[in-house]
Amino acid sequence: MLRDRTSEWYVPKFGPRSFRISVGMLFLPYTGIIVSFAAWGSLVGSFTVERLGAICLIYFLALGVSAHCLDAVGGKTRPWGDLPKKKVWAIGLGALAIALSVGLHYAFLDSPLLLPIGIAEVFFLFAYNLELFGGRFHNNVSVLISWAVLPIFAGSAIQTNSIPVQAMLLSILSSALTYLLITTSRKYKEQKKIGVSPSATKQKERVLMCISFGVMSATVAFFTLSVFG
Repeated sequence: MLRDRTSEWYVPKFGPRSFRISVGMLFLPYTGIIVSFAAWGSLVGSFTVERLGAICLIYFLALGVSAHCLDAVGGKTRPWGDLPKKKVWAIGLGALAIALSVGLHYAFLDSPLLLPIGIAEVFFLFAYNLELFGGRFHNNVSVLISWAVLPIFAGSAIQTNSIPVQAMLLSILSSALTYLLITTSRKYKEQKKIGVSPSATKQKERVLMCISFGVMSATVAFFTLSVFG
C-alpha cells in the first residue's frame, strides 16, 4: 500500500501538508457513503430529523473519524506516514466515546436494538482497523457488514427499534455499491503502485467519484422526497 496518499483525489490540494493529511485520512467521500447508508435506514419509515441527525453523527464520528484514526496509526501499514501516534489515538478514541454516548442515550431511551448493532460495529472497528486476530477480519466481508449492512439497520433501529423488510432490501443495494467501491479502489491503488498510465487511474478515480457522490446525492433526494413528497 502507498505510504503517501497526499496526491489522492479526496485529499485537498490546498493548505499545509498537515491540514491536507488531517482531512485526507478521514476519506470524506467514503465516510459520506457510510453516513448516507445510516440515513437510508432512518428514512425507510416514519422518522424524526433529530434521530436522523443523531445516527448520522454517530457514524461520522465512529466510522468516519475513529476508525480512520485507528487505521492510520494502529494497523500494520502507515499509509499517511509517521503521525503523532498519541494525538491520533486520543482523537480516535474521543470521537468513538462521543458516538457511543449518543448511541447509548437512544438505546436506553427506547431503541435497545441499537445495543447489539453497536457492539458489532465496535468489534469490527477494532478488529478490522487494528488487524487483530492475525488480520482475520481485515477483509471484504467485514467491510460489507460494517459499512453497508449495519449502518442501515442502525438507522432503522434508532427510529422504530425494528428492521423492516425495506431496510433489509436497502442493505442488499448498499452491499452491492460498497463491493463495487472497494474492488474498484483496490484496483486503483494497485495501478498507482505499479505506475500504470495516468489515464487508466483517472478512469478508476471517476468511478470512485461517481459512486461516492452518486450515493450522497441519492440520499439528499431520498430525504427531500421523504419530507416534501
